[in-house]
Amino acid sequence: MASAQGSPTLRDRILGYLAALRAPVPPEELDLALTRAEREKLSHLAFLEVLLGEQATRRRERAIERRIHEAHFAERLTLEAFDWDFNKKAIDRVQFEQLATGDFIRRRENLVIIGESGIGKSHLMQAVGIKACALGFRVRYTTSAALLRDLTASLADKTLPEKLRAYTRPPLLILDEFGFERLERQDCPQAASLLYKVIDLRHGKQSTALVTNVDFEAWPGYLGDPPLAMAFMDRLVDGAIIMKIREARSFRANRSRHTP
Repeated sequence: MASAQGSPTLRDRILGYLAALRAPVPPEELDLALTRAEREKLSHLAFLEVLLGEQATRRRERAIERRIHEAHFAERLTLEAFDWDFNKKAIDRVQFEQLATGDFIRRRENLVIIGESGIGKSHLMQAVGIKACALGFRVRYTTSAALLRDLTASLADKTLPEKLRAYTRPPLLILDEFGFERLERQDCPQAASLLYKVIDLRHGKQSTALVTNVDFEAWPGYLGDPPLAMAFMDRLVDGAIIMKIREARSFRANRSRHTP
């Protein structure tokens, strides 16, 4: 709205300033905030909170949703939804809640979680990843098989350097279901080398979380290249948080037993 002389009103100038600051507020929201400020006799700071608080909250929520979408989680899972009582003695809730603070990502520490299949490792790590997204970290979730398919395809179309950069950039890379089957190694002879490249490029720069049911001593056999497996372990385990979940019951096996 402009004055009779054609010059912008104070209201229009304020809307212009907000747009220039990349905090665009719709005119109707400004009018509502002004009306409330007059009605409730708000202070200047309280008025600004009314005007900008909801905008800021919506922007934060959109940014979180974008990071979660870009992470490619298999499922949208939370720590709150995890059944902590089922394996209360084997799985330390406090440990995972500490991981969810993102401190290990800030310190660029790696994380290795080892445990039998079906005990909820993937649920817990994806939940930690979603918390990291809420804290402002970019996250990438993938399985070892999917990572290898992606990198192997990039060898064919000569985009490997670009793909490696894509897996190197996120502050947290979650590599789930680690453990190569013999058939996968035959299909991708470069499997161990490609995986090593990712871990080596991230070493000391970003956090990598590896989730597996394969204990360390079996890694050379799964990777099919003992010297490279040792180099891989050296990069990944150096200064890492190691969590070995022992004597935990399988959620899936328990559900199978109770399915009529």
